[in-house]
Amino acid sequence: MLKKVKNRLKRIYRNQRNFRRIRILSAQINQLSEIQPSAQPVVFFNASTRIDGLSLNAACSLLASWGLRLAGIPVINFICNSGLRRCVLGTNRENPDRRPPCAICVRNSNGIYAHSENYWFDSQHYQDLNDLIHNLTLEDLMEFEFNDLPLGKLVLPSLRWILRRHNLVDDEVTLCILRHYINSAWNIFLQFKSFLETIPAPQAVVVFNGMFYPEAVLRRCAQAQKIPSYSFEVGMQPFSAFFTSGEATAYPMKLPPNFYLNSSQNSKLDEYMKKRSQGDFITAGIRFWPEIHALDDGFWEKIKKFKQFVPIFTNIVFDTSQAHANIIFPHMFAWLDAVLEEIHHHSDTLFAIRAHPDELRPGKESQESVAQWVQANKVDQLDNVIFIKPNEYISSYELIQHAKFVMVYNSTIGLEASIMGKPVLCAGRARYTHVPTVFLPRNINEFKKNMLDFLIAPSIHVPAEHIQNARKILYGQLFMASLPFEDFIECDEVWDGFVCFKQFPIEMLKPENSDTIRTIVDGITKHGDFLLKV
Repeated sequence: MLKKVKNRLKRIYRNQRNFRRIRILSAQINQLSEIQPSAQPVVFFNASTRIDGLSLNAACSLLASWGLRLAGIPVINFICNSGLRRCVLGTNRENPDRRPPCAICVRNSNGIYAHSENYWFDSQHYQDLNDLIHNLTLEDLMEFEFNDLPLGKLVLPSLRWILRRHNLVDDEVTLCILRHYINSAWNIFLQFKSFLETIPAPQAVVVFNGMFYPEAVLRRCAQAQKIPSYSFEVGMQPFSAFFTSGEATAYPMKLPPNFYLNSSQNSKLDEYMKKRSQGDFITAGIRFWPEIHALDDGFWEKIKKFKQFVPIFTNIVFDTSQAHANIIFPHMFAWLDAVLEEIHHHSDTLFAIRAHPDELRPGKESQESVAQWVQANKVDQLDNVIFIKPNEYISSYELIQHAKFVMVYNSTIGLEASIMGKPVLCAGRARYTHVPTVFLPRNINEFKKNMLDFLIAPSIHVPAEHIQNARKILYGQLFMASLPFEDFIECDEVWDGFVCFKQFPIEMLKPENSDTIRTIVDGITKHGDFLLKV
């Protein structure tokens, strides 16, 4: 209790200091900005990045908007003023009737967007819509369309994310949240259309993530009006963000066709891989591996009893990236079901099924977990299966080193396994499958055939292009597409994933003084590729 009180006081102090710093910086932006008279505005919207404090995503969005303003581009922030009956972060899945903490969020928005041009939208009541959806079933709500807008499909990734499951339960909690999200999505759509009528035609709209329903609706509305839209997500480096004209959660990245790693770049990538293999990396402000253990004697004794070894790396089934991944199987557990069929038929092979460490992240615990699937299918009772729980920090890289081949759904570990020279059988679209880096079947039947062929083959040939492309893709994602903001922000030292502003001269945010800001400004105003030139 004493530690909680101490951390709370520390957080209050750091928040107050942080927002004072933001107001000072924002006032300096106003003084230094020389907006081009003919420049069309850029609209920023990120209702799903934070409620209290300043998250990494909220900070990157704010810094990008400041950089545009210093480049002479007007920016308008589209901001929620209690405009969502239930926002994603403000949904209480145990009590969906509880209102979001709007007062805290609006107070913080006032601090973050001080000295900026802002448009606040509020909540409206739509009785005709409420009457239509009130008695609909879960299936009908998921497919619900209103005035040609597929509201059900637009809010579904958010619903799965907040309920921490892919396969939804048809109960009142699920239905209540879904109705709230549909109503709020329609409100955003109408309010954004109204907003667009009050301003000069925007040259672009920039949103966080693009899959959470507030931003997804805004992005769809912009696209319908032929306004270029961009989305962003956390990058693969600490204090970094990934910007794209595509869907940020799919991480599309197109390297120049003639791009090859030189010796210095290869050494840089090898050094990163070495650190990552030791758990020395942070994603979205979270350190997933507090420690990494080598395989113990019991594991080695188990492996010796079998002809071959195949590790299987799973994902978080409710993550917003899964909407892009599900191109072969309807969802990750359908893939695991298909894998289990072959596991039963190959008693000479030891399989290790690894649950993702994020399944047990405090406050984000999965409600439809791999552990539940293992127990329901009695997989842990099979002699030729080892189940590695989310909080068992066994080295994935040792598993890969001793594997005949590796199986993944859409995890980044598949890319790293290819770099290590291992055959990788992938079952979903990943951030690296747009180029030949792994074996990616076209359908379920082809997946089953590939798996069987790999299991019975004496050896599996790995095309050289898999390794070469994997190295290029990973290097590009790390050092070109992950735009660093570490010159401007640091950890807030209380909440994982939240940041504070450093003290820095405002001139550092000018495009001519920052590679990151210049890359973002060029990407938005000149339709650039959002890649650092290295």
